[in-house]
Amino acid sequence: MKQYRHALIGCGRISKNHIAAAIANRDIMVLAAVCDPVAERAEKKAADYFEATGIKPAVYTDYRKMLEELDVDSCAIATESGYHARIALDCIHAGKHTLVEKPMALSTADAELMIAEAKKKGVTLGVCHQNRFNAPIQHLHKALEDGRFGKLVSGTARILWNRTMPYYQQAPWRGTWALDGGTLMNQCIHGIDLLQWSLGGEPDTIMAMTGNYLRDIEAEDFGAILIRFKNGAIGIVEGTACIYPKNLEETLTISGATGTAVIGGLAVNRVETWNFETPAPQDTEVEKLVGADPRDVYGSGHNPLYRDFFTAVDNHTEPLVSGTEGIKGMKIILAAYKSQKTGLPVKYDGLDFATTDMTHADVEVKG
Repeated sequence: MKQYRHALIGCGRISKNHIAAAIANRDIMVLAAVCDPVAERAEKKAADYFEATGIKPAVYTDYRKMLEELDVDSCAIATESGYHARIALDCIHAGKHTLVEKPMALSTADAELMIAEAKKKGVTLGVCHQNRFNAPIQHLHKALEDGRFGKLVSGTARILWNRTMPYYQQAPWRGTWALDGGTLMNQCIHGIDLLQWSLGGEPDTIMAMTGNYLRDIEAEDFGAILIRFKNGAIGIVEGTACIYPKNLEETLTISGATGTAVIGGLAVNRVETWNFETPAPQDTEVEKLVGADPRDVYGSGHNPLYRDFFTAVDNHTEPLVSGTEGIKGMKIILAAYKSQKTGLPVKYDGLDFATTDMTHADVEVKG
């Protein structure tokens, strides 16, 4: 595999994971540039990479200038959510393979355009749903592929976290409809992606109730979603930023006729239940994972996600989390927002909706 020249656009909260992934995968990539409107943040990330590799990335404050001046093969976008689509499209049109942090966009139209334009330009588009690479989740998906669950009945994603007002005040774009959405779009999208991936990835109908209870933000701080999949299985989402006093759990439960699995911990990285009618060789490997948990809610999935992305680029194949995969969880959330706004069930197919179609009045809880 060639060594790809890569640029990171956005040096905020999640950028440390992108820097760590670039360091871990330096046999197949080199971080050629970092970019952030705040020069000090970009300089800090460049210094972190230099300390580990001896290579100093170029520092930019304007990604458009970077695309014009610098020869790179790929870009990762880790800016505020509301800017993902515009920056991604600029990178795609410049012929760069593009890896976008979640959510890939805040509207179905933008996400669909990103997928179409990447295909037209012949570049790879990937989305950072790194929890798919958690070892317990990989085992869960293998069990699903092997048919160990039998007929699927249901799945539940519970994201019970705490985000206080200082978190939102630290970055005023958070919790806004224009640049973020609420807890479902920001904190819960990884769990929702895993839920839909596990239950077949083909939703039919979505119903939701959401509300703004405790946080002084435009969007919701609690949401509940009910999803009927085309295979008949039902998915349930409980997501909140209101848990007192700190993050409690992110748990995925999958239930079928001949199997039940629960992957929990802080970030779906700990095996809590693993019961199947018929034993299989993977059960021995799963036993070794019982009790393990990541150090923080991000886990370590960015490292294998980056390797998978560049392997796909090199082989001209689709990464595990392609654009067509990355849109799915985002689209479920937008359907949930539309359901909250209208009070009606929403069909997944043909959905055309954006976070900017919502207002604070749509989620305001009175009384």
